[in-house]
Amino acid sequence: MSDLISAKSSESLQKEVIIYTDGACSGNPGVGGWGVVLKYGEHYKELSGSESETTTSNRMEMTAVIEALKALKYPCLVRLHTDSQLIVNTMTRNWKRKANQDLWAEIDHLSQVHQVEWIWVKGHASDPLNNQVDRLAVAASKQALKDNRE
Repeated sequence: MSDLISAKSSESLQKEVIIYTDGACSGNPGVGGWGVVLKYGEHYKELSGSESETTTSNRMEMTAVIEALKALKYPCLVRLHTDSQLIVNTMTRNWKRKANQDLWAEIDHLSQVHQVEWIWVKGHASDPLNNQVDRLAVAASKQALKDNRE
C-alpha cells in the first residue's frame, strides 16, 4: 500500500509540460530544421536547430521530439503535440519502424523518462503553437541552407 501511495505522490508532483514540435526540410531529402515550443505554467521557451547535411523531414520531426524531451531537466508529465502522424501512430499504435532506428531508440529512451501523451494536430491549420514551431523549423532550415551556400 505504501508503495502505491509513493508512486501516486511522486506522479502528482511531476510538472506538466506542454510541448509542440515540428520539422522541415528544404528538399526531401535536403537541408533540414526543427522547432520546439515548451510551456510550463506561465513559462514559455522556444528551441530550434538544423541539419546542414542531407536529411529528411521525418528525421527532423523526430529530432524535434528528441530535443524537446532532452530539454526537460526532470521527469515530467508531457502533452506532446505534433503534426507527424508517423510519430503519433508509431508511439500509440505500434506502427512498424522502417527507418531511422537510431532516432526511434532515443525517443523510446526519453519516453521512459517522461510520461508522454502523444497528440496529433493538423499541420498548417489554425493551431497557433503548431504554426509557430513550423515557422521555427522552416527558419532553421533556411538558415542552414544559406550557411551551406556561403
